[in-house]
Amino acid sequence: MTDRSDDSEAERLTYADTGVDIEASEDATAALLEAFGSDLMTEYAGLMDIGDRYLALATDGVGTKLLVAEAIEDFSTIGIDCIAMNVNDLVAAGVEPVGFVDYLAIDEPDEGQTNEIGEGLAVGLEEADLTMLGGETAVMPEVVKGFDLAGTCVGLAEKDAVFEGEAEVGDVLVGFASNGIHSNGLTLAREAATRNHDYTDPFPGDEDRTIGEELLRPTRIYTDLLEPMRAHGVRAAAHITGGGWTNLLRMGDHEYVIEDPFPAQPIFEFVQEEGNVTDEEMHRTFNMGTGFVVAVPEDRADDLVAATDGRIIGHVETGDTVEIRGLSLS
Repeated sequence: MTDRSDDSEAERLTYADTGVDIEASEDATAALLEAFGSDLMTEYAGLMDIGDRYLALATDGVGTKLLVAEAIEDFSTIGIDCIAMNVNDLVAAGVEPVGFVDYLAIDEPDEGQTNEIGEGLAVGLEEADLTMLGGETAVMPEVVKGFDLAGTCVGLAEKDAVFEGEAEVGDVLVGFASNGIHSNGLTLAREAATRNHDYTDPFPGDEDRTIGEELLRPTRIYTDLLEPMRAHGVRAAAHITGGGWTNLLRMGDHEYVIEDPFPAQPIFEFVQEEGNVTDEEMHRTFNMGTGFVVAVPEDRADDLVAATDGRIIGHVETGDTVEIRGLSLS
């Protein structure tokens, strides 16, 4: 990435400046959870004991990526994002996704728009090998301006198949590439991208695509990793979404040393340049090229890599930070 530590010519953007304060959001979520608590709530999914197995639930939406879709009137991929953001959280817990319900809130019915959204959901369902169990479309003109899309995914797992959720010192970190910006951090990305450009302008990294199309590149679905991760002793996993690389700290209080991350796609350099965003802010907000990371015993790592498209990106040490590209994140 471009080092912006000494660049002050343009106003420097942060995620908080554009309206999303991650720490405040986490504090609000913690306050909500304190109201009821859960003994079986993992970092990525809630688990219910149903005898010999766990029933798991995860819920998520597409976020402000919807505003890009609305701006360029292309709703064909956001359904994939909705599926991906839910199933990837279940996969990070070691749970197989099996069913999905969607919730679409709109200010007024538009058959063309809803059809495109449905087509994207269908593509995501097929890729994730998931069944649509139902859903709800709510017309609420006094509540919603435009539309919002979210969903809930249900999963099942044998009790001994769920990941421990805790990395150990000496573990190897195996990473898996992202498709690009995925479906988080778009509030910052949109602000940066439209400082000097329109969504319909050619994307500098690929003149055959527009900036809007690049921002809408759908989130990668990682369900294909579940079987090999279980087979090769993965202890914990992290889906790199909101909070960027600090998500690795969800695998336990250790130091995560990243030596060979996947390269960041051109969209990240574009956002950083246009928004004058620091390297640290970029890595606290975005996946920066690596969308999923697992901790695995050292003697199992090579086998996991051989069975997947992943690669060894680092290791676990004693500490409480994420060390990546000269940054120390906590």
